[in-house]
Amino acid sequence: MKNKIFLAVLIVAGISLVYYLQNQPKEEVLPVINPTDVLPEMVDASVLMERKGYGHIIGDFTFINQNNDLISEKEIEDKVFVAEYFFTTCTSICPIMNEEMQRVYAKYKSQDDFRILSFTVDPEVDSVEVMNAYAEEHGAGSKWHFLTGNKESLYKLARKSFFVLKPAEVENIGDAGSDFIHTNNFVLVDKQRRIRGYYDGTSPSSVDSLMIDIGKLLKE
Repeated sequence: MKNKIFLAVLIVAGISLVYYLQNQPKEEVLPVINPTDVLPEMVDASVLMERKGYGHIIGDFTFINQNNDLISEKEIEDKVFVAEYFFTTCTSICPIMNEEMQRVYAKYKSQDDFRILSFTVDPEVDSVEVMNAYAEEHGAGSKWHFLTGNKESLYKLARKSFFVLKPAEVENIGDAGSDFIHTNNFVLVDKQRRIRGYYDGTSPSSVDSLMIDIGKLLKE
C-alpha cells in the first residue's frame, strides 16, 4: 500500500513539474541579422553583388588599440562583443554614447567572453596617444578596445561588416568631399561573429535592452 501511495505521489509530482516547465515564459531568441535584413542604403552595394545576402559574419581586421597593441579578429574569437564608431573630438552624440557604453562595460567587464570595440572614424586625429587618454577618461580596462588605424580599412569594415552607415549620417568635414561616418548605432555581435542587434547608443532604454541581450548571447 505504501509503495502505491509513494508511486502515486511521484506521478503527481512529475506531472506538476512538466506542467510548470511547459508554462514558463520562453526566453526570446535574438534574430541573426544578414544584409538582406537591414535597409539597402546601409549595406555597401558590393556585399549584395557578391551574393553575400545571407550567412554574413564580421570580416577580418587588424587595428591598433589605446595601448599600442595590434588587435585582430582573434581578439573576439568565441566572444560576444559590442561595436561602435565614434571620434574623440565629437561634442554631440559621442559623449552620450560612451557614457552609455560605460554602463555596458561596468556590467560585463568581469566576463572573460565579452569585449567592446570602439572604432574611430577620424584616425588622422585619434592617434594611439589620444585614444589612450580618452580610454582612461572612460575607465576602460583590457576588455574595452579603442581602435585606430588606416581610415580606408576602418570605413570598409563599417560599411561591409557592421552596416552602420545611413545616408543621413554622412557629413562633410575637413577637405571638401571627404565623407565621415557619424552614427549612434551600437552593434551586438555573437560568438560566431554574426550580427544579432542594433541599438541606439544615445538612448538609456535602448542600451538597457542591449545589456539584457548581451546576457542572452553569453548563455547561448
